[in-house]
Amino acid sequence: MYKDLEGKVAVVAVVTGGSKGIGTAIATRFGQEKMKVIINYRSDQKGAEEAAKAVRAAGGQAEIVQADIGDEAGVQKLIDKAVEKFGTLDVWVNNAGMENQHATTELSLKDWNRVIEVNLTGVFLGTKAALNYFTKHNKKGNIINMSSVHEQIPWPTFAHYAASKGGVKLFTETVAMEYAKQNIRVNSIGPGAINTPINAEKFADPEQLKTTTEMVPMGRIGDPKEVGAVAAWLASDESSYVTGITLFVDGGMTLYPAFQGGRG
Repeated sequence: MYKDLEGKVAVVAVVTGGSKGIGTAIATRFGQEKMKVIINYRSDQKGAEEAAKAVRAAGGQAEIVQADIGDEAGVQKLIDKAVEKFGTLDVWVNNAGMENQHATTELSLKDWNRVIEVNLTGVFLGTKAALNYFTKHNKKGNIINMSSVHEQIPWPTFAHYAASKGGVKLFTETVAMEYAKQNIRVNSIGPGAINTPINAEKFADPEQLKTTTEMVPMGRIGDPKEVGAVAAWLASDESSYVTGITLFVDGGMTLYPAFQGGRG
């Protein structure tokens, strides 16, 4: 669909448990655009291999790379592999993320640090590495961060998750402003309720599914492919004048659905 993406090289971070969700959907869509994709995994090699298979089946090229995106050496490994295999880097997607639920009074420092490390520090390290490559090689470059509707909507018992995504929002905006004159674009995607493995157990419960769906004005749960489509647009020259935004893919969840129908 986006001819300028054909042949471009992207690094997509896919984490354990998410390798069949949004990460794979983005990688697969990039494959449809005939892109060359580095798929990162931490421990789920099988999931990463399935994602790579989907990219190739869609018409792209793919390599999987084991690395911890919370570690600078691990992130650099992804850059090095992209250059080794495909000769360059054009698009970097910080997709890795995690969540767990705790009342704030019971939230351990260990759980706080782990969520912040993956969701926010990982975004920082990936962005820094990509920026260093883009600036060194005078490339326009494109960075896409995975945020959430919870950069805007408070989420009780997920304070660490909401804090990490709020951080991603201002980090994205700040870096976008900092590097705009160098033609490096930095944007975020904010998914809402998406049918991914991380939500599978919750959505398998009819009552929880009903409750969540009622929070979405469009009245349905989103498909990972719909997030992949947005990632492809942000990666393409069709969005060449777009930087520093969060594009919500949420069926209207951020529109205060409790007020739907004139209530309030």
